[in-house]
Amino acid sequence: MFEVTENAISNIKAYLSNQRFDDAVRITLVAESCAAPSLWLSVDEAKETDHTFDRNGISFVVDKELSVSCGVIKVDYIEKIDGGCGCPSGDFSVTSEKPLSGSGYSCSYS
Repeated sequence: MFEVTENAISNIKAYLSNQRFDDAVRITLVAESCAAPSLWLSVDEAKETDHTFDRNGISFVVDKELSVSCGVIKVDYIEKIDGGCGCPSGDFSVTSEKPLSGSGYSCSYS
């Protein structure tokens, strides 16, 4: 139902520590304009309507209905070299087993 790589864990821990956040990491559905919906990470408190997954000292939360719609959710951290300065950087990748475009969400989702 939920997977997270060690690379993602270490980068999330570093971010939370630098920002001094104590809340859970929320996996949420975001629809930018009328683009296809995608999964993102944010910092939030757990709610009664969430599934909570504890991994290596980090609590991840996802709405139960979204979790069912997505199937297995995987969080990874993809390292890359920034084209401008050559500095190492990266992005979090949050993917779902089931396609999000067929989940019934539209560009009016909030």
